[in-house]
Amino acid sequence: MSIENVRKYLSQWNLDSKILEFDVSSATVELAALALDVIPARIAKTLSFKSDEGCILIVTAGDGKIDNSKFKTQFKMKAKMLSPDEVIQITGHSIGGVCPFGIENPNVKIYMDISLNRFDTVFPACGSSNSAIELSCDDLYKYSKSLEWVDVCKGWI
Repeated sequence: MSIENVRKYLSQWNLDSKILEFDVSSATVELAALALDVIPARIAKTLSFKSDEGCILIVTAGDGKIDNSKFKTQFKMKAKMLSPDEVIQITGHSIGGVCPFGIENPNVKIYMDISLNRFDTVFPACGSSNSAIELSCDDLYKYSKSLEWVDVCKGWI
């Protein structure tokens, strides 16, 4: 169970009790925003891309869309998303619950997009399609063990 792995992972900072679980789905940005009663942009969605070594996870604001030219400039390759099966195999999380926490695969590199920085707190998933946690952007960066902040999105204000 992916949420149990995330719960265990976040417990090392006593954050496991802050995980929110809903009676409704939060599998998409829109559903998560409804479940949390926040604007969709505050949902920190985690996108999964193929890389030569394994996978790149980019956590971005809910209203951000990957800008292919920015992505190629940043990572020196074309943006190609993982299939749902590859997401589970590589990250241990299923689509709808993908998050940057508890990733045990050393070939997964995690980055935060600057689109998140306009908010004091954001809500990433916690490994299931009905979970989230509220974190500051600095805490999200820290607890996800992100490598760096990147600017690879468009469409956000």
